[in-house]
Amino acid sequence: MKNIKKPILLSPVANYEMLIAAIDGGADAVYLGVKGQNMRESAKNFSIKDLKKISNIAHKSNVKVYLTLNTICFDEEINKIKKTLISAKKAKIDAIISWDLGVIKLAKEQKLEVHLSTQASASNSIAISEYKKLGIKRFVLARECSLNQIKKIIKNTNTEIEIFIHGAMCVAVSGRCFLSHFLYGQSANKGKCIQPCRREYIATDIETNKQLEIHNNFILSPKDLCALPFLEKILDLNICALKIEGRGKSPEYVKIVTSVYREAIDLYFEKKLTSKKKEELFEKLKTVYNRDFSDGFYLGRPINEWTDIRGSKATKTKTRIGKVTNYFRKIDVAEIKIEARSLKINDNILIIGPTTGVLEEKIKEIQLSKNNFTKIAKKGDLVAIKVKKRVRRNDEIYLYG
Repeated sequence: MKNIKKPILLSPVANYEMLIAAIDGGADAVYLGVKGQNMRESAKNFSIKDLKKISNIAHKSNVKVYLTLNTICFDEEINKIKKTLISAKKAKIDAIISWDLGVIKLAKEQKLEVHLSTQASASNSIAISEYKKLGIKRFVLARECSLNQIKKIIKNTNTEIEIFIHGAMCVAVSGRCFLSHFLYGQSANKGKCIQPCRREYIATDIETNKQLEIHNNFILSPKDLCALPFLEKILDLNICALKIEGRGKSPEYVKIVTSVYREAIDLYFEKKLTSKKKEELFEKLKTVYNRDFSDGFYLGRPINEWTDIRGSKATKTKTRIGKVTNYFRKIDVAEIKIEARSLKINDNILIIGPTTGVLEEKIKEIQLSKNNFTKIAKKGDLVAIKVKKRVRRNDEIYLYG
């Protein structure tokens, strides 16, 4: 472990719930987009006006903020990009993630730090050396690179390298697939991909008119990347930043995945990351959205790493049951309104809100009124429960399990 530095753990955020979840999960930095200018247009996203508030919240916790401006950019969009970069500078955003040479030039004019997006497909030392001449600080490598190739790049370039360690993968070069654009007019290069590759299809033999229903496996839908099983090999490379994909996912996804990798990284540097602990952490990753897991390209070429379902294999699901109506700080009690289903002793719940983030609780007691406790609360009941930290009015409550 000599001379190996602990990498930055970078988490995805698309709303304030995810932002707080990432911070609480132990992220060192977060990355986000503003509406109309990033590769996750289908996510909720922020507005330019949010940047200052986001920066203030993150910086109070010593968490850095990176703004993605990584879609294809046309001449008629340049003025909008300029305004965004000016706002980013004023908001003290820590870096811009981009690959378009025009956007990079405009960002440098604002004296903003620039990280090269994976959309540039930088995959060799010569390319990185050329981009460095433009003043690029960090490089998010192409998803196709193996660990051996990454090791050579780090040795030959002596620069900051960032890689993805968890989340969705595209069977095509991400953002440069035109399937969604051709079929539905929704461009992946504008962050609007509706993922037709994840669907079931019927293939028809034109000569005989015989048909095959293709749904198992999904031939264009790869499994999700998960680097936890071989995290030690990645950390040994002395990579600058490790990135989690998921701006289109849920707040609990961000909280759990971030906290898992936070714990694993910290334990590694404490020389306490055991096989047993990794197995426990791996089971936690299974609880949130996933299409099953793959090593990606890191250990060699993935062969037949296709998911066999359209949706998620998560071992836990959430169902909304109500909202917080009050919070009593002195006794750490939340008053909640049951609006659907029921709540009973030993249920697990999530409390999610833009200031609260994601709070998981196990119900130990339910109070209907003073000295009146119950084992089950039904739809329409107003009850009190103990919570570990402050929650807010109108926070959403979900059964989770």
